[in-house]
Amino acid sequence: MSADADQRAIRCLVAKVGLDGHDRGAHVIARAFRDAGFEVIYSGLHRAPDEIVQAAVQEDVDVLGISILSGAHNTLVPKVVDGLKEYGAFEDTLILVGGIVPDDDKKKLKEMGVAEVFGPGTPMADTIEFVRNNAPDRA
Repeated sequence: MSADADQRAIRCLVAKVGLDGHDRGAHVIARAFRDAGFEVIYSGLHRAPDEIVQAAVQEDVDVLGISILSGAHNTLVPKVVDGLKEYGAFEDTLILVGGIVPDDDKKKLKEMGVAEVFGPGTPMADTIEFVRNNAPDRA
């Protein structure tokens, strides 16, 4: 058994929150993460913030990627962050947001604990590298 086989794969939950029904980007990032060697769980469409928190806690994920295109990021993402804090999972979960988010809102999301906001056109390699460099080390 090699040293690499002993390392835990980075566990990621790719989640669609709210009524946003566009999930092409979520599928693309989930596949790219899988191909990069991450263990990926996809929530499916129309998840409530609490459902996402429950899935993240139950699956013990390292990374939570929230895909949102509805414009409701300022309402829904804080509920996810608060839920992770309530369950004591905030500190060891790297939270990412993907979607169309205005620059002023990106700043607010980062202040509340989102590690990064990736917009359309972000190179997949950049997103994967960010996860590898910032996912919590649980070895």
